[in-house]
Amino acid sequence: MMRSVHAGFTLIELMIVVAIIGILASVALPAYQDYTVRAKTTEVILAAASAKVGVTEYVVLNSALPPSGSFTPSFSTTKYVSSLAWNGSAITATAQNESKISGSTITLTPTLAGNSSTVNWACSGTVAAQYRPSSCR
Repeated sequence: MMRSVHAGFTLIELMIVVAIIGILASVALPAYQDYTVRAKTTEVILAAASAKVGVTEYVVLNSALPPSGSFTPSFSTTKYVSSLAWNGSAITATAQNESKISGSTITLTPTLAGNSSTVNWACSGTVAAQYRPSSCR
């Protein structure tokens, strides 16, 4: 007599695979959401970084930071950045259109180093550290 050999997976094996996929998805989804918010925060930092050039140029020419009224960063509102401002001591960019960072700010603060024509920048702000790129933590 010949016995037939069954091929395929049992129900319990399939249930185990589905459970493993569910666990992996529950871990990966929050990490992915943080990643997408971090990418949007990067746009806010890049908007602020665009004003760094103007401040640095002023420092090279005048060996001092520009007063608040003498420098206005050129800026157009973007999907995730509502405003960009120089207050005489820091560049501040404000986020919008993302619930986790909307209304929060990224602040780039310059300090003059050595011969007063070199500028060092520090990044801070009210955006939660988990949403900031590693260059701004």
